[in-house]
Amino acid sequence: MFNIDAPRWDQNTFMGRLKHFFNITDPRTLAVSEQDLDRAKALVESCRAGMVPPGTSQEQLFYAKKLYDSAFHPDSGEKMNLIGRMSFQVPGGMAITGFMLQFYRTVPAVVFWQWVNQSFNAIVNFTNRNAASPISVKQIGVAYVTATSTALATAVGLNLYTKRAPTLVARWVPFAAVAAANCVNIPLMRQQELINGITVTDENDNRLGESRRAAIKGITQVVISRVTMAAPGMILLPIIMEKLEKYPFMKKIQVLHAPLQILLVGGFLVFMVPFACALFPQRSSIAISKLEPDLRESVVARHGDKVPYVYFNKGL
Repeated sequence: MFNIDAPRWDQNTFMGRLKHFFNITDPRTLAVSEQDLDRAKALVESCRAGMVPPGTSQEQLFYAKKLYDSAFHPDSGEKMNLIGRMSFQVPGGMAITGFMLQFYRTVPAVVFWQWVNQSFNAIVNFTNRNAASPISVKQIGVAYVTATSTALATAVGLNLYTKRAPTLVARWVPFAAVAAANCVNIPLMRQQELINGITVTDENDNRLGESRRAAIKGITQVVISRVTMAAPGMILLPIIMEKLEKYPFMKKIQVLHAPLQILLVGGFLVFMVPFACALFPQRSSIAISKLEPDLRESVVARHGDKVPYVYFNKGL
């Protein structure tokens, strides 16, 4: 019998995860209608129940699962808002990052585009949180304000500090602000997991309890992935633009510099979004020896040495 939840590619290997995330972060899925997404979900759920409609091909099932994975939350099964989906990272990220890299010279422009970027990040982080750990509106507000303040303080502070530095150094300020804000935004947006722990299971998805140490591991991996996602475009593109802007033809088309940067950022993100998402397994694991003592003792008491590792959804 066809198991629609079995990974199409081996998720224990980087290349398998890379193929998986190229599949579900495909920006073309954003153009799929709500009705088609709902039909894809219905087909996936029918397949799970062992009631595949007659005449349905395996390719149709794979495509339905692709749409399902791109638009519905892996924990709750609820449809995610369009802006928060990983498939929106390329079009959304390329526009915002392109403008951040282009308008880095003045404080008002830095403030505005860092605010836009942190608003976008907050939506993405909230959408892709571990749904088993609810977060209040107040906690969302605190996370958003703190992350935005961190980004602005970093960006404005470095912007003023690098006034006399080489232009290239000033061009790298947006990346420093983005990296600093990610280190604050993601943990705060997922603070309930750090406070109460994240649900961990055995290899057969039987719930074993909640672990704060697993949450720390998962959130750390997400922070690393997000910074990695932004790094090549925000570090290499300033070098490319610094070289290009010295040519006479580039000086004549300054109005096109921002669109050019947006397109170039898009080129980086098409590859970096799936690459960064694939760095760590979505279904992460942690050795039982590294769990909190009380949880470890509880698992050992119930299962002996039959559960060497526990598993959890690290989020994106």
